[in-house]
Amino acid sequence: MAQEIERKYLVNGEFKSLAYAKSHIVQGYISSIPERTVRIRIRDDKGYITIKGMSSKDGLSRYEWEKEISKEEALELIGLCEPGVIDKVRYLVKAGKHTYEVDVFGGDNKGLIIAEIELASEDEYFEKPDWLGKEVTGDLRYYNAWLSKNPYKKR
Repeated sequence: MAQEIERKYLVNGEFKSLAYAKSHIVQGYISSIPERTVRIRIRDDKGYITIKGMSSKDGLSRYEWEKEISKEEALELIGLCEPGVIDKVRYLVKAGKHTYEVDVFGGDNKGLIIAEIELASEDEYFEKPDWLGKEVTGDLRYYNAWLSKNPYKKR
């Protein structure tokens, strides 16, 4: 089983000038219940289907399986998704030996910026750049599946 270990942070500083890549992402959920989420994603010209299991109690890790599919298949499957599609631009920013994925949300989640870092273990050391804000790892309000139903603009 593939285990995803990541930490999430709000962003409250300038990071875009440090990014080495960016991509546009649209994603929806066929299932958004915490026990098993099934996500359809279109990132630029590629499609993906991802299945995630329940998060650990601290929110640091969970099962994740992902497979690339064609953009056409992803577009068809997006039509089957629950209401509330996520639209965001993802920036990749190096910090030490890690890469942060910084998501700038649009649509109903405009104004929200979240940085995620994937780790090899829950206690792995990683650099925390100045532009990182409050840690929100494990806070369901910052999971994309939650945001698809409870947009940031309603807070």
